[in-house]
Amino acid sequence: MSKPSIALSSLPPEALASLQTLGEHLALARLRRQESQKQWAARLGVSVPTLIRLEKGDPSVSMGAYATALWLLGLSGGLAELAAPAKDMRALESDVRQASQLRAARTRAARTAQLARKKEG
Repeated sequence: MSKPSIALSSLPPEALASLQTLGEHLALARLRRQESQKQWAARLGVSVPTLIRLEKGDPSVSMGAYATALWLLGLSGGLAELAAPAKDMRALESDVRQASQLRAARTRAARTAQLARKKEG
């Protein structure tokens, strides 16, 4: 038996809830297409028990299985956008802070150089 993953056991509740919602949405999409679990599992390349876990939002199901399910539904295009740099607000805020600090440092250096030139002249 494999050792349980620390990442899975410490999954934030919000992330787990999102996975569960995704699983519910995937199950609903399968039902709307009137496909059995056996048919859908075969199309995904997984076993029926794995499909059942996927539809429950089990975080131990591979990302590839979720991605394939989204692809079968024609929804995989949005995967790349999930972590798009333009949506990473913390990093953008950090970039703005660094730019502001750099600007302040350059302004101080320019003033110091300006004062030094006045003293020389």
